[in-house]
Amino acid sequence: MNWQKSSGYNARAGEGGMSRYKRIIGDTLHVHSRPAQRVEAEIAVHGFSRMLALGRPESVRAA
Repeated sequence: MNWQKSSGYNARAGEGGMSRYKRIIGDTLHVHSRPAQRVEAEIAVHGFSRMLALGRPESVRAA
């Protein structure tokens, strides 16, 4: 865990997630009214989270 903190690994992982989101979903909202933008963003995030969960392996920490 110390190497993750010293190398900034977690910060880069977050940046990679946003890059994947923008490539798949897009970097702009397509609707123009404020309430509809919120709904569009919630749907996009839910779909993206579900997609990531399907591809994420279940790992168990070994001693």
